[in-house]
Amino acid sequence: MAEPSFARLFLLFFSFLLIFATYSWVFGPDSGFLFGTRVRKTLGSNRQVHVDHSLEKPHHPLDPLTVREINRVRTILSNHDPGFGSGSATIHSMALDEPEKSRVVQWKKGNKLLSRRAAVVAYWGGQTHEITVDLDSGRVVSDVINRTSGYPILTLNDVFAASQVPLKSLEFNRSIEARGVKFSDLACITPFAGWFGSEEEGRRVIRVQCFTLQGTTNYFMRPLEGLYVTVDLDKLEVIKIIDKGPIPIPKASGTEYRFGVQNKPVHMDRINPISMEQPDGPSFRVEDGHLVKWANWVFHVKADQRAGMIISQATVRDSETGKPRSVMYKGFPSELFVPYMDPEEGWYYKGYMDAGELGLGPTAMPLVPLNDCPRNAYYIDGVFASPDGKPIVQPNMICLFERYAGDISWRHSEILFANADIRESRPKVTLVARMATSVGNYDYIFDWEFQTDGLIRVTVAASGMLMVKGTPYDNVDDLGDREDDAGPLISENVIGVVHDHFITFHLDMDIDGPMNNSLVKVHLEKQRVPTGKSPRKSYLKVKKYIAKTEKDAQIKLSLYDPYEFHIVNPNRKSRVGNPAGYRIVPGGNAASLLDHDDPPQIRGAFTNNQIWVTPYNRSEQYAGGVLIYQSQGDDTLQVWSDRDRSIENKDIVLWYTLGFHHVPCQEDYPVMPSVAASFELKPANFFESNPILGSAPFFEKDLPVCRPFASS
Repeated sequence: MAEPSFARLFLLFFSFLLIFATYSWVFGPDSGFLFGTRVRKTLGSNRQVHVDHSLEKPHHPLDPLTVREINRVRTILSNHDPGFGSGSATIHSMALDEPEKSRVVQWKKGNKLLSRRAAVVAYWGGQTHEITVDLDSGRVVSDVINRTSGYPILTLNDVFAASQVPLKSLEFNRSIEARGVKFSDLACITPFAGWFGSEEEGRRVIRVQCFTLQGTTNYFMRPLEGLYVTVDLDKLEVIKIIDKGPIPIPKASGTEYRFGVQNKPVHMDRINPISMEQPDGPSFRVEDGHLVKWANWVFHVKADQRAGMIISQATVRDSETGKPRSVMYKGFPSELFVPYMDPEEGWYYKGYMDAGELGLGPTAMPLVPLNDCPRNAYYIDGVFASPDGKPIVQPNMICLFERYAGDISWRHSEILFANADIRESRPKVTLVARMATSVGNYDYIFDWEFQTDGLIRVTVAASGMLMVKGTPYDNVDDLGDREDDAGPLISENVIGVVHDHFITFHLDMDIDGPMNNSLVKVHLEKQRVPTGKSPRKSYLKVKKYIAKTEKDAQIKLSLYDPYEFHIVNPNRKSRVGNPAGYRIVPGGNAASLLDHDDPPQIRGAFTNNQIWVTPYNRSEQYAGGVLIYQSQGDDTLQVWSDRDRSIENKDIVLWYTLGFHHVPCQEDYPVMPSVAASFELKPANFFESNPILGSAPFFEKDLPVCRPFASS
């Protein structure tokens, strides 16, 4: 059988569409999608701000690389090594090489900007180079080969090229035809390989899994189960094809999710449109593109290729003195770990590290006004480098908005005073910095929410599509004793494979300064009351323990052995002598239950605990290591923490992992309602008293004049 000539052409076309859908920074309707020209920003309902990124300059030491700087780095690299000019060297990431923390902390607006450097990860000749480029001198100051296991973040070229490779195989094409699938309906994606030895040793590999688009755009719900391909990424050759024979392809009907093409009735009363109106505009302002000022908060925000969004130098104004006080130097999602629970040959390798294997920035589609973000949101673009080093703009990647959802900031009504009418209540208005990313089938929404009482709430919501498995069965009654170990049946011929989600955050807490911070473990210990001393039999007593070294701060959460965890500055005391601090407040959480010697868990060892504390080290940013793809777990947070370094009265970093187990159900089909997990960073003796005691209530005269709807 000759290879169908149109098959390769269609896969080429589909791969382009898939890349466009996944990486919105390739092409788009606005001329500003490429090379940093004009891109739209929105502030308010009608106001537009046109930003010419080609003219931007950095204003703050932590500002991301500009279009001009990226172009300059590209030129410097081309002069450094001919591989960058010929295309044999590929840029996998390019970002600001942030100045030393001590210099950033000392820098003030109006001072000369600190020297600008770029950190580049490039791959050529089978080796990964970490390159530092000095933009002031115009030269490469460091070019080091990273010899840890693993490879850099995948590029568009990797994904695009690998998706075409199977069509070179006569065996693969026969397998497609045997399933009755037209090549014009074929949709192939590239799941990451993980690391398990054997064919993965010593070369970059990737898997290719295919679906059919026939009858739907939601190809994720129509897998060609039993057919899997392993591809050598450097040679672009098929290593292995697994074909277990045709398995029924799930139906297309009922899988469409686009509003404009759905024909599904919604049996609910209409919800009228709702919007928070701000006739005077938002209360926050953004200076120089990245410095956010709102209420009593100031922080720096920027887009990042790997982390998606980074919050830096967050300070809150003291409620007594009005002076700014540092809370956090830097916070961002360091890594995502999504292991699937199917040990079969075509599924065992699915244990994704989304931030380090693909990056949360390139997969962030432009946010949808009024749906992803409310009317008065302010949008910030991302500027990254393409694999050939050219600047690319990711429009509307981050949004900032004020939120009021009818929540109460504080209240009290007095009922014990006769004839007294004391009813005090304050509305809760918060500021949200949001980024959403679509990493293949899953969408993640990241919120950093700032409250006027000093609290920071971090929320991660997950939505998108399940990664499903095809099965011959269309009803649970047909399964009998053969219920699939991988997960439950959620639709005809569709298994929702059980999996976990873990997101590990890097939180460089600087409570009243970068030095002299400690972790205090506040233990609630049950005490037995001596017989005859009190009618009570037991009570809880608070005992505090200072973590001396890293192993003291490797913490597994437990409902039946409760602790609070405070980051304190023992050198900053309140009037009554308590050290200033913030505590991390976990929300609902889950722990990884995989064996520690399981290859995915070796790579994801940063999920062995929910809380870690390490001494600050600018090279320890990513919990799974710098090079994640096919890594072997030799450069993880677990490895660093096991050095058991001192963390008392030091510049320390708090790491927190939130997670949830996902046992799919029918309501997750064909697209999942969002589910969220969160944690809080909450003041603990940081202020002398309630910092928002004097905040004003809402009055009718202060609110927008809108026509009220008559109600009973």
